[in-house]
Amino acid sequence: MLALRLGLILLGLLAGWGVGRALESGAGDPDLARVNTLSLMLAGALAASLLAPRAERLAAGGWGRLTRWYGGLSPRSVAAATFGLLVALLLSVLLGNLLRGLPFYSWLWSVLVTLLLAAFFVPFALRHAESFALFAPPPARRPPGGKVLDTNVIIDGRVLDLARSGFLEGELVVPGFVLRELQLLADHADAQKRTRGKRGLGVLEELRGVRPLRVEDWDDPTLITVDDKLVRFARETNAQILTNDGSLGKIARLHGLTVLSVHALAVALRPQVQAGDSLTVTVTKGGQQQGQGVGYLEDGTMVVVEDGFKLRGKPIRVLVVNNVQTNVGRMIFARLEKSDAA
Repeated sequence: MLALRLGLILLGLLAGWGVGRALESGAGDPDLARVNTLSLMLAGALAASLLAPRAERLAAGGWGRLTRWYGGLSPRSVAAATFGLLVALLLSVLLGNLLRGLPFYSWLWSVLVTLLLAAFFVPFALRHAESFALFAPPPARRPPGGKVLDTNVIIDGRVLDLARSGFLEGELVVPGFVLRELQLLADHADAQKRTRGKRGLGVLEELRGVRPLRVEDWDDPTLITVDDKLVRFARETNAQILTNDGSLGKIARLHGLTVLSVHALAVALRPQVQAGDSLTVTVTKGGQQQGQGVGYLEDGTMVVVEDGFKLRGKPIRVLVVNNVQTNVGRMIFARLEKSDAA
């Protein structure tokens, strides 16, 4: 942008010099004319300096739009437009030779014919761009871009156990905006959010010592939410999203991305308990009905024990009566075995 600013200042100087030269002929005193010219040149340079910041913003915006437009061009469209322009040029040469014998012919007619032919054949070829697949180079297949971690799965911490167990392959990627969100949580005034942010940063520090972890300094200021940025980043880098957020997983799948859900993995690995199996559980609280006790397995599954409240705080053997899958998880109904019931 420095070159643009210098160019604008030079144009301001030239404009002031040109106006001064135009007014010099009407001035009687040559010395006064030279002073006026220098003043106008200085005024032109100052005006260009004032307009330079806005011109730089306009140039940056135009260059960004041009870059996005160029990046969005498909090889088929470029091949189709090139073919259409080639046909237009060949036909314009043939028609130019025919029109040359007319008495009113001039080179302007050849230019006009070329423009009209190009305006017809180029859009026509673009509308049928799929027919030019043979002329376009095959699309390069992007290599997988690793596994992108979102904020929730980092704070959850189970990704650390997955990495240690060796089930998590490939490079782990943390975008810069996710890291900044964790830092904001760690500095938050709310104690709960501050704890979550510090836990997430601690998990990343431990994860770096277990697996290759890359922090990618990528961001898109036009996107507001972190989920939108994650989806855009994963699409641009051909990466998979590692998360335990169900809503983010649905949105990412709608965009054609591969989603690795830690929550779905945990559900799939839960031991299947059938009616008649025996379990050992510790009742920690009462249930909704009189005498019921509630305990939890190691994976967090709730176990409702009939007449189990009287044995609260003790590990007891129970017999599974029913196994129910609910929207919030699995729930097991059980009763005391005969030895504990006695």
